[in-house]
Amino acid sequence: MGKRARKSHKTQTKLQELVVVATADTAEEAKDFEKLLKNNNIPAMVKRQQDEFTESKRFVVMAPEEMADEAHVIIESQDAYDDFYDSGLDDEEDDLEGDIFEEDEF
Repeated sequence: MGKRARKSHKTQTKLQELVVVATADTAEEAKDFEKLLKNNNIPAMVKRQQDEFTESKRFVVMAPEEMADEAHVIIESQDAYDDFYDSGLDDEEDDLEGDIFEEDEF
């Protein structure tokens, strides 16, 4: 009995199970999302995709469908964390600028 050729459906199945969990305008931002997910034990990959509405290119971060909810929570938590610290830095910079450029009154 001869060997049957094995068809590899594994790769195709994996691609079908991946869903978009984040979008990014730059490759760097997409890679940051990918790294964040991988650091939290969620397999992820970045893919460049054409935006169907604007016809421009964008980057999408994809993760397994069964982990999509967890991936969204991680990304949203990181965004909230970044926003919190970014706003704190903005306030601090504003305060510093005021102190440096104020003239002393005698």
